[in-house]
Amino acid sequence: MRMEFITQLQKVYTTNANTEQQQQMEAYMRHLFPFHGIKAPIRKQLLKEVIKEHTTFLQEHVRDVVKVLYQLPQREYQYSAMELLDKFARKKYLEEDSELITKLITTHSWWDTVDFISKHILGHYLFLFPSQKRTLIDAYSESNNIWLNRAAILFQLGYKDATNEKELFNQCYKHKDSREFFIQKAIGWALREYGKVQPKAVLSFVKNTPLAPLSEREAIRRL
Repeated sequence: MRMEFITQLQKVYTTNANTEQQQQMEAYMRHLFPFHGIKAPIRKQLLKEVIKEHTTFLQEHVRDVVKVLYQLPQREYQYSAMELLDKFARKKYLEEDSELITKLITTHSWWDTVDFISKHILGHYLFLFPSQKRTLIDAYSESNNIWLNRAAILFQLGYKDATNEKELFNQCYKHKDSREFFIQKAIGWALREYGKVQPKAVLSFVKNTPLAPLSEREAIRRL
């Protein structure tokens, strides 16, 4: 695989690094990951400009590029990897991409990457391969990895009217006793989003389910 795209992206990001913003971004993310310090709008524009020169290459090799970018230290590369996969594979996922998606969720895991992957990548993948949903979501839901649990709760975020209500409520009920902040928050978020489509169903579920206070507050915040 030719590496010009990755080399050029690294050069552009390094050139546009900002020490002050780097410190702020790393502090915001609890110093879990190093950053170049490039704010999202600027980073996305820089990525867009590099993509223009390598579109054909990315169409053919996006999965390989994603794997390499995900191993680079600065967080901007993980963000770029996710966005590239979403852009170039959204309508072209392969059934075996479930392995890559799972790998991305469980590598350098934190809410900022897991939430994007859950909604934009996993959600679209399962929309294309519904036969994989039961196996994949059951595995995620039963896992001891909280980020896979969170993905199982959140993958329908963009489904709106196409949301499988039973699936959503089952996942929320299954994890309702979790003490993990990110699970409680995910339950509330998923219910709040579905509440925009079916507010009465969400209110009924919340009323009849002993959710954690955080989950309940988040679920009904806008109802």
